[in-house]
Amino acid sequence: MENFFKLRENHTKVSTEVMAGVTTFFAMSYILFVNPAILSLTGMPSQAVFLATIIASAVGTLIMGLFANVPYALAPGMGLNAFFTYTVCFALGFTWQEALGLVFICGLINILITVTKIRKMIIKAIPESLQHAMGGGIGVFIAYIGIKNAGFLQFTSDSGNILSINNQAYNATQSAYKGGVTNVVTGGGIVPALVNFTQSGALLALVGLAVIIVLLVKKVPGAVLISILIATIIGIPMGVTNVHVDAMNSLGNSIHELGTTFGAALGAKGLGSLFASADRLPLVIMTIIAFSFSDTFDTLGTFIGTGRRTGIFSAEDEKAMENGSGFSSKMDKALFADSIATSIGAICGTSNTTTYVESAAGIGAGGRTGLTSVVTAILFLLSSLFAPFIAIVPTEAIAPALIAVGVMMMGAFKNIDWDDLTEAIPAFMASIFMGLVYNISYGIAAGFITYCLIKAVTGKAKEIHPILWICSGLFILNFVMMALI
Repeated sequence: MENFFKLRENHTKVSTEVMAGVTTFFAMSYILFVNPAILSLTGMPSQAVFLATIIASAVGTLIMGLFANVPYALAPGMGLNAFFTYTVCFALGFTWQEALGLVFICGLINILITVTKIRKMIIKAIPESLQHAMGGGIGVFIAYIGIKNAGFLQFTSDSGNILSINNQAYNATQSAYKGGVTNVVTGGGIVPALVNFTQSGALLALVGLAVIIVLLVKKVPGAVLISILIATIIGIPMGVTNVHVDAMNSLGNSIHELGTTFGAALGAKGLGSLFASADRLPLVIMTIIAFSFSDTFDTLGTFIGTGRRTGIFSAEDEKAMENGSGFSSKMDKALFADSIATSIGAICGTSNTTTYVESAAGIGAGGRTGLTSVVTAILFLLSSLFAPFIAIVPTEAIAPALIAVGVMMMGAFKNIDWDDLTEAIPAFMASIFMGLVYNISYGIAAGFITYCLIKAVTGKAKEIHPILWICSGLFILNFVMMALI
């Protein structure tokens, strides 16, 4: 073990690495509850997603530890799972099988750009301010989802703002709808407001939010997971938590349901359906790009943000990553592990598997080698024994965790120069549009297009990388095509 993980060379020991691995697991284990809650909205079996989350997290983290020998853990990414559900499936109309196919392709692309210089070109093409805006914007998006899921908001729209009911143009004279009202689309006149907190679900979410705030500011290890568990328990006397454990939620049933999602990405309803229509090809390409951008920059930001300060990735290692090819540095190996995990996760049945910034908790506890990751992976595998209890956790108990994670991700905003409007405006457009338009790719489009416009009118068009021009052009083309459909 000493020779394999090079413990002495990294100034650590087995006991320290084990504790770091446990710390990392508890810091990010909330994903076991949150990911099934988000992805199951697409129609995916919740228990299958639960098990797919465990498999993808364990395998990806093992590869990270054994191949790259760095103390990072992987799991389906927050933000990326929201993009999968709310944008790719709900807004763009892809089925969950097709969305898994998109994630699988994203993993293959990330593998390709990891072993070639394409990755370096993409990284250099995106302005640093926009990279930070994308990370913070995803935080805005996640926090907004949490606020909505908590039941804190209510929306009012008068009849003049209603655009359609059940996907049909609104007719004020029609008072009955076959099958009832399934969806209503309103215009910009809709007004959000705070609820009166008369509903037990909203009250539980409020209590859960207070608990997680206290735990986080007190820096309690595993604060997010603990808050979910506390809120779930408090929800029992409030009538929000259903304590009935259904036999259908057993580990055996999870394995059975996994058969529904496992390999679906590669099947006729996945990749087979994804490229069946040429009309949808531009949309498919743009969605893959959006997936890849978010995945790549989330991962790179985590590595650089935590690795540079602790010495896990030295300045020489970063330089080798920028100038070399293949696996010339630890960061190259770590990026490769991250890319492999995404494709594995897609095959199992979950959204992009990415390196978690919560790994910083384990690094802060002294983790310096891949042994930390191996311990975390083992704990993920053991967590499969808790499958019967996943279904009793109410949405209102998870919502505060989404809000808290969103707040933590918004820390990327501090790296943006808000006094420079040429940097601040594109960053604002990218980040705020993600949350308020409820679409991550549209936020990226707003940032890219605005950045190119500002640089062009200020006589700095030469500063824009050709890749950024191409992406902006594709985004505009996509919007035009959607308007014409």
